[in-house]
Amino acid sequence: MNLNRRDFGRLAGSAALAQALHAAEARAESQTIGWCIVGLGRISMDHFMPALKMGKTGKVVALVSGHRDKAEKQAEMYGVSTKAIYSYEEYDRIAANKEIDAVYIALPNSMHAEYTIRAAKAGKHVLCEKPMATSIADAKAMIEACKTAGKKLMIAYRCQYEPVNLKAIELCRSGAIGTLQAIESGNGFNIRQGEWRLNRKLAGGGPLMDVGVYSLNACRYLTGEEPHDIKANASTIDKDGRFNEVEENLGWTMKFPSGVIASCNTTYGASMNGYIRVHGSKGVVMLDPGFGYQGIHLKAELPNHQSVDMPEDAKDPEQFAVMADYFADCIRNNKEPKTDGEEGLRDTVLMSEIYKAAGLPGL
Repeated sequence: MNLNRRDFGRLAGSAALAQALHAAEARAESQTIGWCIVGLGRISMDHFMPALKMGKTGKVVALVSGHRDKAEKQAEMYGVSTKAIYSYEEYDRIAANKEIDAVYIALPNSMHAEYTIRAAKAGKHVLCEKPMATSIADAKAMIEACKTAGKKLMIAYRCQYEPVNLKAIELCRSGAIGTLQAIESGNGFNIRQGEWRLNRKLAGGGPLMDVGVYSLNACRYLTGEEPHDIKANASTIDKDGRFNEVEENLGWTMKFPSGVIASCNTTYGASMNGYIRVHGSKGVVMLDPGFGYQGIHLKAELPNHQSVDMPEDAKDPEQFAVMADYFADCIRNNKEPKTDGEEGLRDTVLMSEIYKAAGLPGL
């Protein structure tokens, strides 16, 4: 091939560009967070794992399940090696898998502590579903295990990373609706017979542990304060056998240092679309629905006849993708997550106080 100076320069430039692109791709690949999914249930298979495909920073590299056939089907969908499928008995072997950077714990509530602690000992970062744990002691042990191992622990409070909820926080804390006075919130659904959430040993409690924690956490992040002076009542109305171990309904009030009074309800006996209303001296902020995987909607009435109408643009599972990308950034840049173990512990302590105030065993 005969090359003149111009041809040589052009090809040399192309080679340099190709080399630079290849290096950039290699850097991006090296920064990808490899996830081990612990527990193949609805929230992991229908929401979190699809979110990793949608996100920018992570991929599924390993699975932990008690059902090998289910795991192999998911492995084929996500390009996971069958050698990276582990039973619960083999869980500690994840320590030897260098592709795994972090684990996503999507197990029944009472199993969160054990599998978080074992992940930390295996040298992996942990994103754990809420509620963090079924006891205060377990929550503290999870924090200590991750601290000792030098690994990040984040609780999956996805609403704290979701844009519509973030806008609500801005409106409530900026004085846009005046001085905050009162909050109302509710969240619940009519639970089916046979759900593991009705087993106290697995769930730790009833709807408060499952969906009521959204209202509790939202009252805290919207005010930026920690509540006290908790009063509560629990009841079981339906005598159909579902609520032999956990409460059906629970309502509570709590006071914040600024004087704001919050009134919250949660149920397993009726459809209660998760909502929250914050009343200020000059307006109101409403999230209805406020806690779903998609369709969150903010409406606000502000002074001088101003208003805000902000529906969520994202579709399921984008909330999970945003959360996973955020945690990846914390891992890469050694930052403490906003919803760290201490955040989960605070809710665990408060839920224990709510249960005690209702005359039920604490956590």
